[in-house]
Amino acid sequence: MPKVIAAPVIVFRSEGIEIPAGIVNLDRFRAWAHSRGFPQRGRIDWVGGTMEVDMSPEDLGTHGTPKSAIAIRLGQLIEDEERGAVFIDRARLTNRAAGLSCEPDVLVVLDETFESGRARLVPRKSGGEGRFIEIEGTADLVVEIVSDDSQTKDTVSLRDAYHRAGVREYWLIDVREGEIEFHLLVHGKARYRASRPDPAGFRRSPVLGREVRLVLSRKAAGLAHYRLEAR
Repeated sequence: MPKVIAAPVIVFRSEGIEIPAGIVNLDRFRAWAHSRGFPQRGRIDWVGGTMEVDMSPEDLGTHGTPKSAIAIRLGQLIEDEERGAVFIDRARLTNRAAGLSCEPDVLVVLDETFESGRARLVPRKSGGEGRFIEIEGTADLVVEIVSDDSQTKDTVSLRDAYHRAGVREYWLIDVREGEIEFHLLVHGKARYRASRPDPAGFRRSPVLGREVRLVLSRKAAGLAHYRLEAR
């Protein structure tokens, strides 16, 4: 794997991060992402030849609570039924064909996807058995919660990249305006197609083999709480 050029660097002093020079392609980005110098906070993705840097703090009400609700329920549906693994935040997904290396809000990879070779766990160089740093290949389900700084990336560039990477389902959630926008997108030959809701708001998820909807469960101390329902 190519070495990261040590200097000069691009420095964002207000954010406390340094980006080495020479990161001009996916291989060099991955080398940096695997290095000790890679920032341990914020989100830094490589999407279609562009480095996307988001150091903004998480909005607890419009990002944190819906993400947690979805991850908790997906964990029950996937992990409890021993179908695969659910990862949150810092799990990196890389796909060479799509020119993609990113850390989705929620990431689901089924056991069968690992077993077929469509995805593989990349070992940590300095780690022992069972220590992994990245998932290379594809995923079965990816969730992104739209924030003020991620709207274009989530709705345009990542949507295209996830499709090219063969991600079977892309869930795009936006609750910033008080209403729940839930786009359950299913991989098609040329593009993602939307799973249409029934009158009760449930959408069919082929990956889960269930119908799902996201609802507002309660408000407390000014914070909105959500629940992912499945049937």
